[in-house]
Amino acid sequence: MATAVSTASPETFDVMIVGAGISGIGAAYHLQQQCPGKRYVVLESQAGYGGTWRTHRYPGIRSDSDLFTFGYRFKPWMGAPIATAAEILKYMGDVIAENQLAPHIRYRHGIVSASWSSADQRWLIEATRPVPDEDRTETVQFSVKFLWMCQGYYRHAEGYTPEWPGMAQFKGRIVHPQTWPDDLDLAGKRVVVIGSGATAATLIPAIADQCAQVTMLQRSPTYFITGRNANELADTLRQLDIPAEWTHEIVRRKVLFDQANFTRRCVAEPEVVKRELLAGVSAALGPGFEDQVQQHLTPRYRPWQQRIAFVPDADLFKAVRSGKAAIVTDQIESFTETGIQLTSGQVLDADVVITATGFNLSALGDIHFTIDGAPLDFADTITWRGTMFTGVPNMAWVFGYFRASWTLRADLIADLVCRLLQHMDARGASVVTPTLRPQDQGMPLLPWIDPQNFNPGYLARGMALLPRQGDHPPWQQSQDYALDKDELPKVDLDDGALVYR
Repeated sequence: MATAVSTASPETFDVMIVGAGISGIGAAYHLQQQCPGKRYVVLESQAGYGGTWRTHRYPGIRSDSDLFTFGYRFKPWMGAPIATAAEILKYMGDVIAENQLAPHIRYRHGIVSASWSSADQRWLIEATRPVPDEDRTETVQFSVKFLWMCQGYYRHAEGYTPEWPGMAQFKGRIVHPQTWPDDLDLAGKRVVVIGSGATAATLIPAIADQCAQVTMLQRSPTYFITGRNANELADTLRQLDIPAEWTHEIVRRKVLFDQANFTRRCVAEPEVVKRELLAGVSAALGPGFEDQVQQHLTPRYRPWQQRIAFVPDADLFKAVRSGKAAIVTDQIESFTETGIQLTSGQVLDADVVITATGFNLSALGDIHFTIDGAPLDFADTITWRGTMFTGVPNMAWVFGYFRASWTLRADLIADLVCRLLQHMDARGASVVTPTLRPQDQGMPLLPWIDPQNFNPGYLARGMALLPRQGDHPPWQQSQDYALDKDELPKVDLDDGALVYR
């Protein structure tokens, strides 16, 4: 497809929000509420809003966080705690409609480059978009004062699939859940799902009834939490006709209290928590599965070093208990024409192999950034509060929590960015750049995330792409909502770490 360059002058805006997923829609709402005088635009590369919830279309796709905390603080969630992609998209669509955000969103605009000019004190953004009714795209330009990156942290175009020997000779289909084909028919098929995280745990019970057999093939086990897809406190408050806003806030606080306590216990008494989690899995499977729990469902790491998958109503374990699904823990030696040869000598026959093997991490949307003509490598920068970067003017990035809902931090960062924009206006400043102060020079530099604390595969593979952090505030990115909710609203914007001009 050919690409033409538009001859039109760049459109100008005060703020550009990149991405119309959960973070970008929230950013647009907060900007409109807190900085009503700012002209803004939202660019989204996909054909509609939703981000993750539009990208992923595999059977059973649902949240792995409760919607009382994954939902926005300003809009009550009225459904069950774990929601389907369709329910989340409807919720986001309601936010867009209720707050008249749609006129500000440009879909099918993929950003190619972002160039900062100190002389102009603006970002020049180049994006491509399809030309209506023609088989070509065109490049368009935008000139913006502030860039608000809400595009997430992984590459939406493709998921991560390792290269195993023999894949080319396999006569069946190999599918990644992130690019689920519309024509995939699993009826009566033998299916192997490689992986054991939230995607596999969601997908397997959704397809088990239609397949001849489903096997979850994992290198090592994952922790699971089982429970009803219901919140008793929310149900009670609704029965009492408590206003929806009150119910939303009360349940959020209770969920966050419980999550913080659970995280603390995972560190303080990991063996006790491990026994409790395994007891829950054992109860869900019932008698006769003790060997399976020991062999296939007992992880080698402590709880919460990787994300724990919630299994609502124990649907994954019901599929295993019924015999429709099985779990195998082994290594792949190679693919064959008819399946997978394991290092143990076992062979898994398969018509379809689904690689639920994770994401490709993407540092700031794979956009080519330059500062005054010099290419920018984000790995060479140091983060300010996990949202801005040394030497990078007028840009913020939303990076959420791993152990809590992403949206909790998206809301807090939105408040911080809006307060910063207001502060710049009050100072008469056009530019703000995080800059190490004299007392910060020479401080130890650490990875974006401590791998001893949290180490999923996509982070391990992509850590070198991410900015670094220091050993003291404000040059750290907290993964602690309890700390952030108190600290971020009080951040001193004039402590010398932000240089204005």
